[in-house]
Amino acid sequence: MSAHGNELPADLVVVGGGLGGIAATLAACRLGRTVVLVEELDWLGGQLTSQGVPPDEHPWIEVLCGSQSYAELRQAIRAFYRAHLPLTDAARAQVRLNPGQGNVGTLCHEPWVAVRVIDALLAPHEAAGLLTVLRRHRVLRAETQGDRVQALTVVDLAQDRQRVLRAPMFIDATEIGDLLEQAGVEHVFGAEAQSRTGEPHALRAADPFDQQAITWCLAADYLPGEDHRIDQPAGYERLRTLQLECWPGPQFSWTLSDFVTHEPRERPLFVGPTDAESLYDLWHARRIAYRHHFEPGRYASDITLANWPQMDYWEQPIVGVSHQEQATALQQSRELSLAFFYWMQTEAPRHDGGQGYPGLRLRGDVLGTTDGLAKQAYYREGRRIEAEFTVLEQHIGVSARPGKDGAEPFADSVGIGAYRIDLHPSTRGRNTVDIDSFPFQIPLGALLPVRVDNLLPACKNLGTTRITNGAYREHATEWSIGEAAGALAAFALARGVPARAVRARPELLADYQRLLQQQGVLLAWPRFGALTPTQRVGYRHAAR
Repeated sequence: MSAHGNELPADLVVVGGGLGGIAATLAACRLGRTVVLVEELDWLGGQLTSQGVPPDEHPWIEVLCGSQSYAELRQAIRAFYRAHLPLTDAARAQVRLNPGQGNVGTLCHEPWVAVRVIDALLAPHEAAGLLTVLRRHRVLRAETQGDRVQALTVVDLAQDRQRVLRAPMFIDATEIGDLLEQAGVEHVFGAEAQSRTGEPHALRAADPFDQQAITWCLAADYLPGEDHRIDQPAGYERLRTLQLECWPGPQFSWTLSDFVTHEPRERPLFVGPTDAESLYDLWHARRIAYRHHFEPGRYASDITLANWPQMDYWEQPIVGVSHQEQATALQQSRELSLAFFYWMQTEAPRHDGGQGYPGLRLRGDVLGTTDGLAKQAYYREGRRIEAEFTVLEQHIGVSARPGKDGAEPFADSVGIGAYRIDLHPSTRGRNTVDIDSFPFQIPLGALLPVRVDNLLPACKNLGTTRITNGAYREHATEWSIGEAAGALAAFALARGVPARAVRARPELLADYQRLLQQQGVLLAWPRFGALTPTQRVGYRHAAR
């Protein structure tokens, strides 16, 4: 593609470099389309990298990936460790290498590794002239005419230089659906009313500012006998006694509200030896580097990723508020995470009877930062399109489908996913919603806005409710949503039709689904019933 002055034309502009945006970009480039990918940060990968969240995946991920390209991403991460990092012979020989040996999933790894892998996946398309990646760029405004987006004006955050991006198709893969608002795409956010959705777990009255907590993740290792205490964060005295009314005690505690039952539950940092295996304490949940997988002396300690309930920031909403209010809330979220870290270093009850773990050390190097925190907050929800079809709890929830042994089948399926319906505490003080769901499909109708013809969602901004969004937001499903959106954009351009025509015309839908299958996308699950009690335990932890 070639630029004209300050204009950069392409077949497709993808805004947002998270997993959905990467999958959309790869899908469109594989089909020969030119793409401009816009990302505000210097890292690509979203929740996997810049937000610092190791993959939360369904229990069958090692034997059944819904997408060949997602399986290739996972394989490439393992290959990077084998090729470039000092693994022991035993670790290198493991077919299902889990670099961190974390128990939230089977591929817990350092975020910087995934950054390198994603860049390598995109590189051939950049070299071929199909892809331009604009890192550290932000959309300032969208130009629209009728039911179409015409162009986007972006600013280079490093050089304060503006450019205009023109394309016949656009994709919103931003973390909270910012482009939907800028382009005037009909959307919702927060909680819908039960009278609208009929969902058993919906609120009686709609509340757009009832939003899930965000978390500003951090990485740490532990060096007993050393002192790595940070300065006491601002507001610490208030935060150390912060408590939700529905919580069994202060948020800074090892006693939590059980995600499912809401009964008090002990979840300490360590239970027993710090190198013990298969322990559902906090340290082992998202451990991203297991020192015994590496040659002696290469890692002084395990490294873990903290994305824990004590760090859930629920005091203020993030979506639908002013820029200043949002900035204030994000800063408070950062302060909360640092305050909890300081509490762990200084006041936390120790597993050996003492108080405080001063040997805890922030490890911003694995997150690409100097302060130990991730580059970006972990957002669990944002704006969602008003879609031609909306996925409801009645389509995927086990208890909402009495007498059924699976999720609602969708004739217009464009991919599959699996995750519990998992909502964290909300900005209105509501407790968690963590309930069984069936493995599900992604319907094409949920990718189609009710009015705008040439903008598609590529992540958790698709047509779900706040309830079902809690199942569609995890890594593998986000990738599948993005892959479907990128392939749809390319297919619609090739056929010279608007994207919504693909769903409306059976012959086009069949051809598009055939294209997805040729690209390695599964459109339906093997027959699964409700998860067994044993599977449910693992599934529950994987969802946190």
